[in-house]
Amino acid sequence: MSAAENTPTPTSPASGARASEPTVSRSEVRGRVWQQLPLLLGLVVLWAVLWGQFSWLNVLTGFLVAILVTRVLYLPPADISGRLNLWYSFVFLAYFIADVTLASFTVAFQALNPRPIPTSSVIAVQLRTRSDFVMTLDAIAMSLVPGSIVIEVDRERAILYFHTFGTTTAADVEKMRAHVLVVEARIVRAIGSSDDLARINETEATR
Repeated sequence: MSAAENTPTPTSPASGARASEPTVSRSEVRGRVWQQLPLLLGLVVLWAVLWGQFSWLNVLTGFLVAILVTRVLYLPPADISGRLNLWYSFVFLAYFIADVTLASFTVAFQALNPRPIPTSSVIAVQLRTRSDFVMTLDAIAMSLVPGSIVIEVDRERAILYFHTFGTTTAADVEKMRAHVLVVEARIVRAIGSSDDLARINETEATR
């Protein structure tokens, strides 16, 4: 055997880099597109609402703005699970409307009541989900209910800080904290991932 046959064939850095690069299949690309599609559609709807009318021009410009915002501005990826439970979505919306209606009458009564306004508090609620999307929906849902508003979000530790009325005692604070977790559970059961759903079921089963 000659020396030339024993000599290993050198590998160029470029070919080695190409070999080590992870390959992304077409199915994975399609999955990412479908995951981001609800976010893009939401931005298009928001754009049309801001303009006050739905037209082909608004939809087209809204889509272009949505692409620009999601590509140019750095934002954490919005991981959408892709699962949807219609029944629990209806349950969440029904309870949300009921909460808004009841809280509106309660806040109006407190505003007209000559007695002092009940004690307000700032409370921290440790969520069980690890989804930014679910955390955002929970914060929006609670902030839209009169009498409570999110003042800070600790994304790394999944903690929401609320300013809320009617928390005179420690029991009132715990009741408010439990209500936030109930809303979180409704959202997870409606659109959350399988991991978040299992985490919710596990924590509720151990109570």
